[in-house]
Amino acid sequence: MLDSHCHLTYPQLASQIDAVLARAAEAGVVRMVTIGTSLDDAQRALALCQRHPHIRCAAGIHPHHAAEASEGWVQALRRIHEDPCVLAVGEMGLDYHYDFAPRDRQRQVFMQQLELARELGKPVIIHCREATDECLAVLADFPDIPAVFHCFTGSLDEARRVLDRGYLIGLTGVVTFKRSEELREVAAFVPAERLLVETDAPYLSPEPMRRQKVNEPALVVHTARALAVVRKQALEDIDRLTTDNALRFFRWR
Repeated sequence: MLDSHCHLTYPQLASQIDAVLARAAEAGVVRMVTIGTSLDDAQRALALCQRHPHIRCAAGIHPHHAAEASEGWVQALRRIHEDPCVLAVGEMGLDYHYDFAPRDRQRQVFMQQLELARELGKPVIIHCREATDECLAVLADFPDIPAVFHCFTGSLDEARRVLDRGYLIGLTGVVTFKRSEELREVAAFVPAERLLVETDAPYLSPEPMRRQKVNEPALVVHTARALAVVRKQALEDIDRLTTDNALRFFRWR
């Protein structure tokens, strides 16, 4: 199985990384994509990839960090992307829930990363919270860039609009929560070739592991099992299709 989105460099996981990777292997999670959310974090993600051949990374500026992106950040990010371990740009996008950065700055940094992705010929990972209309409007100017809306928690209508653009949807442990009935409808609706499974670790531990406050790649199996139930498929089929989708999307060979 492949965890298509985690944050192995965040302190909760980095402080116990050998044990985290051992538990993932024991659970059958043999590949991971760790996400760098700032320039410094991307460097840590890249260093982790260089030590572990079953880990790859993405590198970008999370909307929470958009205000911190100082002069020369695009050139610095481009240099990070010279390493073949870096498979995608992001995560990037808009977060209108927390608004940790001014919205105009979020949009500017989002567009600049899309321009970089187009230049590099790489896919992008989208963080979109309470900003679906705006994210899709920005992406409309970059129609040829493959994208995944990671940690999707939107409505069925929003899922349709994302899928109509040809994008993928990544689902996390949120799909296992009792209150997530509509998200399970989304999980059943997404075409097989557009579905990814992820943890977003160290966040969003799935049921029945909610009491484990620090999520980790080993627990992606529980999310995959929930998808198997709602899609009326075997867990092995969910494993195979989501792994194949991730390898194809990230061009991981």
